[in-house]
Order: sequence, then structure tokens, then C-alpha cells
Amino acid sequence: MKILVTGGLGFIGSHTVVELQNEGFEVVIIDDCSNSTEKVLDGIKAITGKLPLFEKIDLKEKSKVEDFFKRHHDVEGVIHFAASKAVGESVEKPLLYYENNIGTLVYLLKELAKKDSSNFIFSSSCTVYGQADAMPITENAPVKPAESPYGNTKQIGEEIISETCRVTPSLKAIALRYFNPMGAHPSTEIGELPIGVPQNLVPFITQTGVGMREQLSVFGDDYPTEDGTCVRDYIYVVDLAKAHVQALKRLLQAKNGDNYEVFNLGTGKGSSVLQVINSFERVSGEKLNYKIVDRRAGDITEAYADTTKANEVLGWKAQYTLDEAMKSAWDWERKIRG
Repeated sequence: MKILVTGGLGFIGSHTVVELQNEGFEVVIIDDCSNSTEKVLDGIKAITGKLPLFEKIDLKEKSKVEDFFKRHHDVEGVIHFAASKAVGESVEKPLLYYENNIGTLVYLLKELAKKDSSNFIFSSSCTVYGQADAMPITENAPVKPAESPYGNTKQIGEEIISETCRVTPSLKAIALRYFNPMGAHPSTEIGELPIGVPQNLVPFITQTGVGMREQLSVFGDDYPTEDGTCVRDYIYVVDLAKAHVQALKRLLQAKNGDNYEVFNLGTGKGSSVLQVINSFERVSGEKLNYKIVDRRAGDITEAYADTTKANEVLGWKAQYTLDEAMKSAWDWERKIRG
């Protein structure tokens, strides 16, 4: 069964391709390599023994999207990761984000709507909840006004999919709202490869630990949390990848309750910035050079998932601890800097 993975050379995409191939799916990747590299294909092959099909396409080019589906009319499902994802950059370049994250989604859905039946998994985000009124966050929590154009593209993306499903019975879709992905494949063949300065905490920690960055800034220690630092739900990337396979199977086996569904993907446990730093120090045996600085605009106090729906309805549960995920991130960092 052929599955298209857009953004399949990226961090979460590449790990999902591995899990799909391990389950016997035939995978075709579309990526424009704007935030990834074709070398990732070697890592995928080293783990699974199989090289996925790969096409270097910019999904903003509508004619190329149409041409792809003419040539690959046997695609049974699409997992859509391809998007720009830096919150800060989105504030500075909103039009780039709306074009890249919304335009490409529309072009894909237009092609899928032509098919007799199609299955679509959307890479969404817990940013749609903003600072939620209550913890842990359930799927029924209100979607708050977005803090950034990036967050807004995830909200608008979900609305576009939901409205398209409403009038397209042949289209079945699941939006997966991730909390904070981290780590690397245990083989250290693939992992997180941020271009430039990392936007996420964990790669910044490991780059500081390996000596690439001089110091980690901890933005604020006066939040109303246990140790004053922000709290997030950190989920191991391989656990996250497996959830995508589970969601795809749910649609392929017609187990979905509706033709548009939403699931939170997290561990259900919040960890503060200082707890994540402590985890790094435990697994690495290194002291991390960090400094408390002023709060950063746009940071919410805490966000962690209620995973009941994912556990009971989707039949998926995060397996790895923070320390296990952190160790994989540290092993990967040392390998790529080796």
C-alpha cells in the first residue's frame, strides 16, 4: 500500500517513514529540502534496509502537485508534515508562512478530493490551545486566538480540513496535535537536524553540551510553576511516529468514528525547563552552562496533554521516559559532531 509522506526528510517525517516501512508500507516522500537534506534517505535505508521513493518537489507549485497525483494515482494515504515551523520567523515573515503552510495544504486536498477514497493525516500542534484554561489539556479545550502566524496556520489548516471533510464524504482525515517532540532514533541514523540556531529547547541543550553553543538561556524563573520555569509535555519522536502509523491504520481499516477526528499526542506529564536540563545532566554526566534571563514574549506558562483519547480511542500510548528520550538526543548530537 503506497503512502505519501510530505516533508518526509524532516525530523518527525523521517522517523514516521521508518515506522511505516517497518510496518510494510511502500513510502514515497515529497520534500523541497528547504529545512532538510537528502542524506536523511541514507539513514532511513540504514535502519529499514529499504530506500523510499523520493521526489524533490516544492508543494507551492500547484502544477507539480497535480502532476505527482497523476503519476501516483495509487497513493492510499497522505501524511502531511511539510510546513514552515519557526514561531519567531513566522512573526517576521507572515506571508511566507501563510503561503507555505496554507497554500500547499489546499493544493493537496484538492487532489485528494478528486479520488474515490482518500486518507489524510495532518501534522498539527498544541499551539492551537494557546494558554489553556485548565491542565491537562483535552481535545475539547477551546482553540484560543493564535500567538503567532505559525500557530494560526495550524488553526486555519484544521478548519480547512474539517470544512473539506464536511462536504467530501470520500475524504477521511485525522489532525494530530503534538506537544513537544524530542530525541532521535535509537540507531542514531536519523535525528533532529535544525538549520541555524535551534528553535527548540532540547537541541539547544545538546548543542550547548557538546560545545557548539556557549550558553543556554532559560527565559524566566518567575512563572507560577513548581520551580518558576515554563512547563511542557516532551514526547519521544519515535513514540510520535508510531502514533501516525496507528492513525493511518485507523482510517484504512475504517475504524474512525467521524471522517474528521482530532487527537492530542503527548505523554500526559509536564516537565519544566530546569527538569529537562537536569535530565540532560543525568544522562550525559555533564554540567550544562545555562543562565536565567528575562521572560520571552509569547511563552505560555504550561502545556501538557490529557492523553485519554489517544490512549483509549486511537489505541496509542507514549512508552519512553524523558531521560530515555534525552539520552537518544545526546547520543545523536555526539555522533553528528563526532
